[in-house]
Amino acid sequence: MHRLASWCSDRAIRPLLTRLVLSVGGVSLAFAGCAKAPAYDVVIRNGTVYDGSGGAGVVADVAILGDSVVAVGTVTESGRTEIDAAGLAVAPGFINMLSWATESLIEDGRSQGDIRQGVTLEVMGEGESMGPVSDTLRADMLSQQGDITYPITWRTLRGYQDSLVAKGISTNIASFIGATTVRINHVGWDDREPTPAELEAMQAEVRQAMEEGALGVGSSLIYAPAFYAKTPELIALMKAAAPYGGMYISHMRSEGARLEEAVEELITIARESGARAEIYHLKAAGEGNWPKMAKVLARIDSVRASGLEITADIYPYTAGATGLDAAMPPWVQEGGYAAWAKRLQDPAIRKKVAQEMRTPTDQWESLLLAAGSPERVVLAGFKADSLKPYTGKTLAAVAKLRGTSPEETAMDLVVKDGSRVGTIYFIINEDNIAAQIRKPWVSVGSDAGSMATEGTFLKSNTHPRAYGTFARFLGKYVRDDSVITLAEGIRRLTSLPATNLRIKRRGSLKPGNFADVVIFDPATIRDHATFEQPHQYATGVRDVFVNGVQVLKDGEHTGAKPGRVVLGPGAKK
Repeated sequence: MHRLASWCSDRAIRPLLTRLVLSVGGVSLAFAGCAKAPAYDVVIRNGTVYDGSGGAGVVADVAILGDSVVAVGTVTESGRTEIDAAGLAVAPGFINMLSWATESLIEDGRSQGDIRQGVTLEVMGEGESMGPVSDTLRADMLSQQGDITYPITWRTLRGYQDSLVAKGISTNIASFIGATTVRINHVGWDDREPTPAELEAMQAEVRQAMEEGALGVGSSLIYAPAFYAKTPELIALMKAAAPYGGMYISHMRSEGARLEEAVEELITIARESGARAEIYHLKAAGEGNWPKMAKVLARIDSVRASGLEITADIYPYTAGATGLDAAMPPWVQEGGYAAWAKRLQDPAIRKKVAQEMRTPTDQWESLLLAAGSPERVVLAGFKADSLKPYTGKTLAAVAKLRGTSPEETAMDLVVKDGSRVGTIYFIINEDNIAAQIRKPWVSVGSDAGSMATEGTFLKSNTHPRAYGTFARFLGKYVRDDSVITLAEGIRRLTSLPATNLRIKRRGSLKPGNFADVVIFDPATIRDHATFEQPHQYATGVRDVFVNGVQVLKDGEHTGAKPGRVVLGPGAKK
């Protein structure tokens, strides 16, 4: 009987056994030993199903067989695993439109911080991507590793992705190719335009990445050396990506003093290249710029009405996180970190940099000035153990402890730490966040890694968005503040980004799609991570499936790592 039960549970053998006819004493007997075997691997019953379309939830069942959803509605046959979701929402897995889980997944493939919020796809590539990797870039990447260290054994972006899957990851992954990465590979960190030959090589690198599955080209234009790229260079890269269905996605050249001009640049790049475009973490940075958001939203609405597909994503917090490089002029950073740190040790250069850090300008983006005060700048991540005691303190507090000005302190920390120093800037208006969420073309991204509340991750602080972005979006803005409905909120996390990215069989709960499924309680889902204590998991998500495999069960990780590479629309292999 044990062997029979084993055969009956095998989907390949089961159909043969149910049709088997035995002859006993000359009498034919139909063998029905497997007639009652479960028809599905998993059946989720009685949940309120939100299919991702934005339509109202419907109490229904969801059946999973292998890696796919095979039925949504009334499911009469049984599953090997039966899950009662009565009173809970059942939705497609959430898509993180701006993920920096590039290194955190190397350290811990379980993706705990995001899986516990229902995220089943991490989308990477904001300006910098994990490939293609030249010898020069590899050396730089190795030198800049912090708490997480790892060998770089791959050459291409797809090579990096395949290495993650081979190692084992719980979430799916996808990526843009970084415009900064391509620029460094061929131009280095110099403040100059690429030669025609270099630009042609850059375009060829983009085409290769697109054929290997990249989603498009991502840029981050406030940072050196991306800052040095002019609009025609970006149009050229997108002309290489557009024939493959690639999207242009950008941390724009300005989110503050020249916000409206930066939006126009993004529109121009989309129009001239023939590609659609998305704005990373749309915001108006700095109190003096907050009123600009209404004009920006109206401008995007107008352009969309004319037929140009422009979208945006946000993170639902009033602070952003980057480095102290965002407080210093780009010219001092030319040549990469080593050249930057060397300049910061020259008294004459230090004096000039300090003055520029204090002086309002529209020539470059200063997040220190956007924050309005060093009291609104928090130091979150250090590479050097000797500086880790400053973790969580404001720049103003550390300056007082060291007896130097905030500007001098920032320069000293960059030099001593051997890095740009992870930094949080309070620069965003709460009313603007709600206004952006009301726009039907706005999705959500964490702009952070997917971490665990243990081990290496506890060596540094992080922005709470690493643990709370999606739970906060659904808990605060959807449930508590009623900015949009739950059905619409789920659409923003699922079918909207999937459609924008042109990825197949994901983002909606329907037969034939991959079984990326989240079961959560809309009444209790919430974030717990704070700026003071960021390493805290969100709660309210009970179960998560990735490609049909249960990764979260009753709020706890199962240890399963079924994540795959999700390919862009132009992939040839």
